[in-house]
Amino acid sequence: MKAVYIMWLREVKRFIRSKSRIMGSLGQPVLFLIALGYGLGPVFEKAGQGNYLEFIAPGIIGMSIIFTAIFNGMQVIWDRQFGFLKETMVAPVSRLSIMFGRTLGGASVASIQGLLVLAIAIVAGFRPVSWFGILPALLIMLLIALLFSALGIAVASKLKDMQGFQLIMNFLVMPLFFLSGALFPLANVPPALLWVARFDPLSYGVDALRYLLIGTGTFPLALDIGVLVGVSALFLALGSHFFSKMEV
Repeated sequence: MKAVYIMWLREVKRFIRSKSRIMGSLGQPVLFLIALGYGLGPVFEKAGQGNYLEFIAPGIIGMSIIFTAIFNGMQVIWDRQFGFLKETMVAPVSRLSIMFGRTLGGASVASIQGLLVLAIAIVAGFRPVSWFGILPALLIMLLIALLFSALGIAVASKLKDMQGFQLIMNFLVMPLFFLSGALFPLANVPPALLWVARFDPLSYGVDALRYLLIGTGTFPLALDIGVLVGVSALFLALGSHFFSKMEV
């Protein structure tokens, strides 16, 4: 447990010290929130769908979390290239503890990122249907972050260069985001698109956030939470296996 805590603390401190990383990671979510929220808002309202800013805010929060969490794996490749990972691996602790610590650290950082985007959305005019829903929404943010942080580390454990990791992650992240229903309702989409969205774990994370923050959802909340927990456990198991077999 001590090793897990040390790795978790290291990842959080690394994020807090990097002010440029914090500001840079906020740029894209804020742009999406303002440009789409206000730009497409009148069109969304004329279609009888209500306030688009309120609809899109949970999706943008999910976007900020997945981008930050999944690219946590890049730190593994960075540390491997500069020899820091080798120093960590020779410590008298299990590789599983190191992996869990890094995953929890990346998940914590991504959750903080989601909380910052939520605060910006509130400043921009977003109002949750109930302020009491923010606390369980934070737990959903942590689940989303844990899932994709584990996925990022699992992929990074099989790669040795950052360029390959970036290509694979961009190939994964953008479809996961755009097919999750973050930017459009899934209720009236073609059946084929809805079928694809059902296999996107981010769909359930965004849907759970939307249910807790604005009171509407496509899937039952219990299903959302069940999928997030199940897929998180799967990716943690895969990440643990790949990380334990990784050569440094």
